[in-house]
Amino acid sequence: MTCPKRMVYGPCGGVTAEGGCEVDAALPCPFVDAPTVRWDPSPGRPGAEVPPWAATRPLVLADLPTAPLSRAALLRSADLLADGVDAVLIGDHPGARVQFPPSYRALLLRDRGVAVWGGLTCRDRSRVALEGELAALVDAGAAAVHCVTGDHTAVGHRPDAAPVFDLDATRLAALARAAGLLVSVAESPCAPPTALRPARLAEKVRAGAQVCVVNHAGGRATVAEFVASGPDIPYIACVPVVLGPAQARLLAAFPGLVLPPGFLDGILEARDPV
Repeated sequence: MTCPKRMVYGPCGGVTAEGGCEVDAALPCPFVDAPTVRWDPSPGRPGAEVPPWAATRPLVLADLPTAPLSRAALLRSADLLADGVDAVLIGDHPGARVQFPPSYRALLLRDRGVAVWGGLTCRDRSRVALEGELAALVDAGAAAVHCVTGDHTAVGHRPDAAPVFDLDATRLAALARAAGLLVSVAESPCAPPTALRPARLAEKVRAGAQVCVVNHAGGRATVAEFVASGPDIPYIACVPVVLGPAQARLLAAFPGLVLPPGFLDGILEARDPV
């Protein structure tokens, strides 16, 4: 069996509770019952280290919600968040396909008083294109880059587009670190195989990751347990901010994510959920 995302260092965070693939739940994930794939380092590649700011105070990293092809909307959203967060994450939307590239958005935001945490997925770009994006993020002054494998095109808004997946998150993290960027990766503590998730994160750290963004895991206790069993790096826990029923349903549809009990029910069953 092979991974539809052509992953070498799997599994991704989209494994269903039954161990199925996000592309087709009837297709077992080939990594669930396999040993953790060990990172094969390239000669001369720097190892991971804890960045100096990690010991200062907790950081607030916020998604930057905006229209995908509107410069005015991007700048307006950044201005609203500039005084309340340490950095904004400008990654690729998991469903929408046509959007401004992360490096271009980073360039637009460079002078808006907000640090840019770029985001790259392997879904739409070859390794050559990813290397170009990384170089552009460096040139645009991005504070960091978040490296993820990405959702398959079959589960997005444009299933007609061909998936690329020339690399996966672990290999992309190595390229990003070699480019001189601060590198974050994601991990899903509640996605099977849960027992191997800390070990998988450790391999991403060996590849060059320095920060872990912990996907929604049901509550503080689960996050604390995962952090305690994972490598000694900074962690950023995801906090769900849902503005309406559409966003609630979108979160509920993502495999591998677990929200606090009753969280979505309170939104979907509200008399005025908007």
